[in-house]
Amino acid sequence: MNTSRTISSVPTFVRASSFASRSWGATTSNSRRLIPTRFPISPCERLWRRSYSSYNTGIAGLTEAQEELRNVVHDFAQKEIAPRADEIDRTNTLPKDIFPKLGQMGLLGVTVPEKWGGLGLGYLEHTIAMEELSRASASIALSYGAHSNLMVNQLVRWGSQRQIDNYLPPLLTGEHIGSLAMSEPNAGSDVVSMKTKAVKKENGSWVLNGSKCWITNAPVSSTFLIYAKTDTEVAPSKGMTAFLVERNWKGFEVGEKLDKFGMRGSPTAELFFDNVEIPEENVLGSVGKGASVLMSGLDLERLVLSGGPLGIMQAALDLTLSYTHEREQFGKKIGTFQLMQGKLADMYTKLSASRAYVYAVARACDQGKTSRKDCAGAILYSSDRAVEVALEAQQCLGGNGYVNDYPAGRLLRDSRLYTVGAGTQEIRRMLIGREFNECFDEARGKKIVQ
Repeated sequence: MNTSRTISSVPTFVRASSFASRSWGATTSNSRRLIPTRFPISPCERLWRRSYSSYNTGIAGLTEAQEELRNVVHDFAQKEIAPRADEIDRTNTLPKDIFPKLGQMGLLGVTVPEKWGGLGLGYLEHTIAMEELSRASASIALSYGAHSNLMVNQLVRWGSQRQIDNYLPPLLTGEHIGSLAMSEPNAGSDVVSMKTKAVKKENGSWVLNGSKCWITNAPVSSTFLIYAKTDTEVAPSKGMTAFLVERNWKGFEVGEKLDKFGMRGSPTAELFFDNVEIPEENVLGSVGKGASVLMSGLDLERLVLSGGPLGIMQAALDLTLSYTHEREQFGKKIGTFQLMQGKLADMYTKLSASRAYVYAVARACDQGKTSRKDCAGAILYSSDRAVEVALEAQQCLGGNGYVNDYPAGRLLRDSRLYTVGAGTQEIRRMLIGREFNECFDEARGKKIVQ
C-alpha cells in the first residue's frame, strides 16, 4: 500500500482553492466558483445544438450557478464524449483519456469538500452532472457515477483521515479509477447473504476469500470498496464489514470483461480473492458495521444514478424531435402528424415528470432529509420512463431506428440497465412498500391509527 501520497499532491487545477484565480462564470453565494468552461462553444453553435432540445430552464427550477454547471458539463460532454459514443458502444471500450479529463474538470469530486480538493457541491449538482454525461454517452456516465458516487463519495463519508489522504487524491484526478463490490453470483438482491469472507489474523490484518460479480469499472479500477462477512455468528446484516482493497495485492484477480447487452463502454467483470491480506487500517467505517455503510450509500447511489435515465430520455427526445421535423412522408414533416405529436408529447411529459421528481429528491437530500423510499422511487420511476421514451424514439425513427447508424438502439439498450442496476425494480418497489408498512406499524404502536 502506498502511504506516501497526501492530499497536497492533488494538482492545483482540481483544488477548489485555485478556483478564484480563474474566469469561471456564475458564482455561488459564498463566492465559490464553478468548474471552468475549458471547451468553449460559441453562442451560435450552442443555440444550434440546443435548437431541438426540449429542456426548459424555467421548469427545471435550477439556480443560476446550477444552470452554469449544467452548461459547462453539457459543452464538455458534447465535445469530448458524444462524437465517440457509437464507437465506445461498438468496441465495448472505455477511452483511457476520459477520466483524466473528468478530473481536470473537477467532476470526479462534485460532493467532496473543498478542503480535500473537491467542488464542495451537493447531490443535486452531482445528479445534474450525471444527467448531462448520460446525454452524451450513458455508458461513460455509468462508469463516472460508479467512481464518483459509489467509491469517492463513500470514501469521503466514512473514511479516516489517513484513508482519505492515501486514496482520495488519485481518485480525484482520474489517475486511479474506483469500484464498489458487493454483489455475488448467489447474492444479488439478497446482498446480505454474501459468502465472501474476511478473517482477522493475530497481527490485526484481515484475510479475504471469495468472489464478486457484475462489478462496474473492475477491468480498469485500481481501488476497490469491497464488502465481506466478518462475523457469521450474528444476523447477516450485522456481520458485514467494508474494506478498501488495492488491485495489485497478492491473491486479487480480475476476471475477463463481460460482453453486455448495453452500457458497453462501462467495463464490467468478476473479482476473485484468494487469501488477499488487507491491513487493519483499511477497514472503512467500523468492523461489523458494513451494512450501515452499504445501505446509506445505496440511497445516494439510487439518487445520483437517477440522472442517467434523465440524460437518456433527453437524448432520445432530442433525437426524435430533430428526426420527425426533418423526415417527410406524404409531403409533410412527420412531426406534424397527430400520431407523432402524441408520441412527442408523451415523451416530453414523461421526461419532465421524472426530472421534477429526481430534482426534488436531490434537493431534500442536500437539506439533510434523505428519504429511502423516495431515493428508490426516483430511480424506479425515471428508469421505467426512460425505457418507454427510448422505445418510442426507436419507433418514431421507423426502420432507421432499428439500424445502428442511428443511436436509438443504443439508447434503448442502455436504458435497460437502470431497471436492474442499483437494485432491481422489484426491490425498489419492495423498499417503498416496506417503508409504508413500517410507518403504519409505528403508528399502531403509538395508537395513532386503528
